[in-house]
Parts: sequence; C-alpha cells; structure tokens
Amino acid sequence: MKNEMWSGRFNELSDELLQEFNASLDTDKNLYKEDIIGSIAHARMLESCGVLKKEELDNIIKGLNQIQNEIEQGEFIFDIKNEDIHMAIEKRLSDIIGSEIGGKLHTARSRNDQVATDFKLFVKKSNIEIIFLLKELIKTIISYAKKHKTTIMPSFTHLQHAQPISFSFYILTYAFMFMRDIKRLQNGLELADYSPLGSCACAGTSYQTNRKLSAQILGFKDIMPNAMDGVSDRDFALDLLYNIAVIFTHTSRLCEEMILFSSSEYGFLTISDSFSTGSSIMPQKRNPDVCELIRGKTGRVYGNLISLLTIMKALPLAYNKDMQEDKEGLFDSVKTARDSLVILNAMLKKIQINKENMLQSCKKGHLLATDLADYLVREKNIPFRKAHFIVGNIVAQAERKGIDISEIKDLGEFDPVFDKKTIELLDFENSLNSKKSEGSSSKASVEKQIKILERFLDSL
Repeated sequence: MKNEMWSGRFNELSDELLQEFNASLDTDKNLYKEDIIGSIAHARMLESCGVLKKEELDNIIKGLNQIQNEIEQGEFIFDIKNEDIHMAIEKRLSDIIGSEIGGKLHTARSRNDQVATDFKLFVKKSNIEIIFLLKELIKTIISYAKKHKTTIMPSFTHLQHAQPISFSFYILTYAFMFMRDIKRLQNGLELADYSPLGSCACAGTSYQTNRKLSAQILGFKDIMPNAMDGVSDRDFALDLLYNIAVIFTHTSRLCEEMILFSSSEYGFLTISDSFSTGSSIMPQKRNPDVCELIRGKTGRVYGNLISLLTIMKALPLAYNKDMQEDKEGLFDSVKTARDSLVILNAMLKKIQINKENMLQSCKKGHLLATDLADYLVREKNIPFRKAHFIVGNIVAQAERKGIDISEIKDLGEFDPVFDKKTIELLDFENSLNSKKSEGSSSKASVEKQIKILERFLDSL
C-alpha cells in the first residue's frame, strides 16, 4: 500500500499492518471542525504574506467549507489510507480544487503544529463548555440553598453525627467546590491561549510568515514564543484532564452522599423515579443509578489523566509518535464530563427533600453537646477542656437514660453548673444561628455565601 505523503523518500510500500497501526483517523476525525478552521486561518495568513493569491485563497476556503458540509452530511469518506483527519481533509481538498492549489495549503506548516493547534482549539472549546455546565449546576444548588435555610439536618465527621446545620449550608459546600473547578478551568484557558500554528516541524520556517495574524484569526491571545515548545507542549491537555479529574472528585463525593441520604437508613431525600432504576427481581427497589454511574466514571477520568502523564513522561523533544495517543483519553473525559454534569444537574432539580426525617435524625448522636461546652466557656468562664469534660459526663448520663441530650428537660438535674434558662441551648435552630464566625452555618452566614456565589456567576 502506497503512502503518498512520504512516497518520495521510501522505496518500499507500507505494510498494511503499519497502515492500520499508524492511523489515528477514527479518533482524530473529532477534530474536523478545528482542522478546517485552522486551515482557513493559515490560508488567510499565507495570502497576506503573498504565498497565496486572492483567488487561490478563495478556492481553498470554498473547498474547505464544502468538506465540512460533506462531513456533517455524512457524505465524506474516511479512508484509513489517509492516516489522520489532517491528511484526509488535505487529500479531499486537492480532489476538489486540484493539487496545484490544494498542495499550497501546507506551505509553512507541519502536521506537528497543525495537530497541536487543532487539539488546543478543541481543549479551549471544551473548557468553555464545561464551565457553562458547572455554572448551571451551581445555579441549581443556589436555588435549593435559598429554599432550605431553616431545614435542619445533622452534619457528620467520620460518618458520625456532629452538629446541626441547615440543608442550605450543606449543599452550598458543593457549590464552592464547583466554583473552584471553574476557576481552575479559567486558568487552564489562560495557559492554553497561545497559538502553536506556524511552528512547523520544530524549528519554524524560512518563509516570512505572520504567526500573530493566524493566532488572532483563531482567537488566541498570542503565539507560542518557542517553536519547539509549540509542537511538543501538551500541558493544556493535561490541565484539562486534571481539572476534569478534580471535578469528578467533587461530583463523586456529592453522588456518594445522594446515595447514602436516599437510602432507607437515612431517608433525607428521595431521588425522582425519572432518574432511578428498578431491580430485575426485587419489585420494591429504587436504585440511584445516575449517582452510581458518575461515581464509577470517576475511575475512567482518573485513568485518562494518568495515561497522558505517562505518555508525556521522559519524551525527548520535539514531536514523537507517542503523542498520537494524547487525544482518545481526553475526548473520552470531555464527553464523560459533559454527559455526567448534564444528567447530574437534571437529577438534582427533581430530588425531594424530606425535612422531617432530617430533623428526627438530629435527635440522635447528641448534636448539641458542643453548644453546651461553648456556653460554659463563654458565660461561665470555664476552661474549654473542663467544659468538654462536664458535657461529656452529661452525654454519658443521657445515654444511660436512653435519651439524646436534645430531649433533656432540665440541664440542672444533670449538672448544677446549668440553670433552667439554659434549656434554650437545646434547640437546633438556636444552635444553627448562634454561630458568629465567617463561613459558619448560621442563616445570616448562608445568605452571605449565596451572595458570594451569585457575584461569581455574574462575573463569568
């Protein structure tokens, strides 16, 4: 099988096994839009430098637009003999407008910088798409936070009951995680905003080109200042893979708690039937498959990050064929992130919050113990360690009586340091709103946190 691209150098035909093993067309055909956009920008730059005539530029643009239409209409023939999407489009362009003009398009560029440019354009677009989906997810969380400022639930440390909080305070925790995810993606966008186009194979070109023009046409802030770095850099892909991995760390934690809180043991919330599945044998089952799948897909996006880190480790400069393996995992992670964020948001919008179950759960585990200790320190000037001991003893007495401290009617019966007025300490909402520190669980603090998030969303 003859490969036209390098037929001038080789005397023997490529083995069919090599053709199949070497080809990346099935994967990188996802970059067809970016390749066409990049080629048009490169052609415009070549025309501005006098390499192409105006009519040649017009023919190239017309031919590339025709190719895009053929691909989107399903009429384009993807032939493995063309190896990758870049050669497939170049070959088809020459078929349409003739090789004399079509062959000029590759002047002053290499597949090395062409691939890097296409891939970077895709990564930039994906960053923006994922930022939008996270923004929508934060909006959904804020809507719950506004409704449930007085919905009391237990918080947990070590999966043991800790202190009373509101559902608003709880769910806003994830909004701030996703806010940081957006900031990381924004930083990735900033670092990726430099064009490698025109770097050629690794050392630039002898043509008097205008790389800044093609960068401007493509929407880049500037050019990669070193041609070898331009073609060998994949930090932008690693950044996106890492950022997606962190997003899935957060979504997996949220999904794990949705799974726990929707179980019979907790009953804090109910996942809609429209986002649940049943059992093939047990008629009563409502399974939280959306949450479980997102939790499971976290392993895939972690693996894709590790894969590219391993590919790039110890690669000599500049381009190596190993880097052909940079795209499949990233395409998978981007699609997984898109799909997961869309369905997670849709599922969250339809959950039912079971307020009474949350409140009843607060009456287990002595959630108000810390409030009693803080009272002794604040009002009785008792050192915290002694206060800790006194309240710990009250907890032990309550457990012997088979009650939670929230059920105590007179604290003075348990320890004389308390008087009858201190019974108001054993109120969950009072506990919630007694917090004075910034970022606490009080209603006033939750309202401030909502404003912080809303200002952030408005800034995007």
